[in-house]
Amino acid sequence: MTPTEPAPLTGASAPCWVHLVTRDLDAARRFYGAVLGWTFRPGAMGDDFVMARSGGVPVAGIGAVSSDYHVAVAWTPYFSVRDADVVSDRIRERSGTVAVGPLSLTLGRAVLAADRDGASFGVWEWTGRAASLATVGRPAHAWLRLRTRDAFDAAIFYGEVLGWESGEPGGCEVAYVKEEVLVRCGGRPLARISSGAVESAPDPMVRPHWQVQFPVDDVAATVREAERHGGTLLERRNVGAYRSEATLRDPDGGHFTVTDVRSPADPHDD
Repeated sequence: MTPTEPAPLTGASAPCWVHLVTRDLDAARRFYGAVLGWTFRPGAMGDDFVMARSGGVPVAGIGAVSSDYHVAVAWTPYFSVRDADVVSDRIRERSGTVAVGPLSLTLGRAVLAADRDGASFGVWEWTGRAASLATVGRPAHAWLRLRTRDAFDAAIFYGEVLGWESGEPGGCEVAYVKEEVLVRCGGRPLARISSGAVESAPDPMVRPHWQVQFPVDDVAATVREAERHGGTLLERRNVGAYRSEATLRDPDGGHFTVTDVRSPADPHDD
């Protein structure tokens, strides 16, 4: 299924990447290739990493981890930052958790963290020659929705950690829409923060988490294709009057959402 309207990734503090950790790289390639129409190329981080592409454009990373390690199979969003050390300190100072990093990789430095309600996210600092890419708009075939206990408190946390509302060119701004927070980066909506998740609930769909949403033309057809290849439908929702989204679990347990909503700024449930 092809994305309906790619949104650009721009500037510091914007969402810049989504990454899947899985235990079976070949199975993940077969599943996402069939369901989302992706193709794959080897990544720069070794044999256990591939770059997913849609229409020739990089859209996501998929990395394998040994089943001997107790690492959750999950999609994680990454946000662009200018200094991973500074942002790591900000996360800790605001009662978040830094689990990994800053870790130096081929093109930059990565941090895996969790906000103070437990939602996992990453930050990425471009380094060396690749640092010039941090301010270049590039197409992205996903947007994000944070489901958390208190959207306004979460907006404060991420705003302070990532420098939203800093006024930097290409930076992110927040707007309060009803009881949600809309995040615009470079003038384009890329993420939404919604209240309602319960911190202590065992269900990962209820606990605070970043939901990675891939736009498709036909949600029902994508769900059928996912189920045909071993995926599971977890939730189907109407979005406004004419749109819908479906949360799926891939065969290895990774959760993701497909949607025919063209932008996070489109009307959601009243």
